[in-house]
Amino acid sequence: MIRAVFFDLDGTLLDTAPDMGGALNTLLEEEGRTPLPPERIRPVVSHGATALVRLGFGLGPEDGEAFERLRRRFLSLYHRRLARETRLFPGMAPVLEALEADGVYWGVVTNKPARFTEPLLTALGLDRRAACVVSGDTAPARKPDPRPLLHACGVTGVLPEECVYVGDARRDVEAAHAAGMPAAVALFGYLDPGDEPAAWGAEALLEAPADVLAWVRAHA
Repeated sequence: MIRAVFFDLDGTLLDTAPDMGGALNTLLEEEGRTPLPPERIRPVVSHGATALVRLGFGLGPEDGEAFERLRRRFLSLYHRRLARETRLFPGMAPVLEALEADGVYWGVVTNKPARFTEPLLTALGLDRRAACVVSGDTAPARKPDPRPLLHACGVTGVLPEECVYVGDARRDVEAAHAAGMPAAVALFGYLDPGDEPAAWGAEALLEAPADVLAWVRAHA
C-alpha cells in the first residue's frame, strides 16, 4: 500500500523554469550576451545551476574561477526572484489536496539547496503542508544516492516500499530504486527531447499531475 508520495521539486511539483530561466537570461544580458528562448532553457532546469551556466556560457566546473563566478552570480540573481513566477504545475493543487484527504503523506526530495528550497515552499504556502522537505544539503549525499529518500522515509515513518518517488530525470528513478521504492516519471516535467524515459525502468510514466493520484489510488 502506498502511504507516501515524494516529489522532486523542479519540473515535477513546481514549474520553476520561468524564474530560473529569467535569472539565466539576466546573467546573459549582464555579460553582453543574447538571452535564450524559454524552450531552450526549460529542458535543462531540472539539472540545476551548473547545467544552466553551461547552457548559457559553455563553461563548467572544469573551467575554474570563470565558471564559478558565473555560477555564484546566477544563484544570487535566482535567489532574488525565487517565487516571482514559479507555481505548482497546472493540476497539481487538487492532487495534493486529494492526497491529504486520503491520508497519504506527501513531501519534497530535491537536489536544490535548502536556502532556495525552504523559502520557495514558504512563499507558496506549501512548507507547512509537506510531511517532509529534504533538500540537496540535508543528507550526506544527493540523488541519485538513495540517502535523501531514505531520510524522507525516516521523517515520515514509512517504509520505502510504501512510498513512490515522482521525478523527471533518470537520476530520480535510480535514487528511488536504490532506496527500494517504486519510481514514477513526470512526463509533464522538464524532459529533454533526447530523453527516453520509457527506458529508465520506472514503475509508472505519468502524462499529467492527475495521473499521480490515479496511480496511488490504484495501489492503495
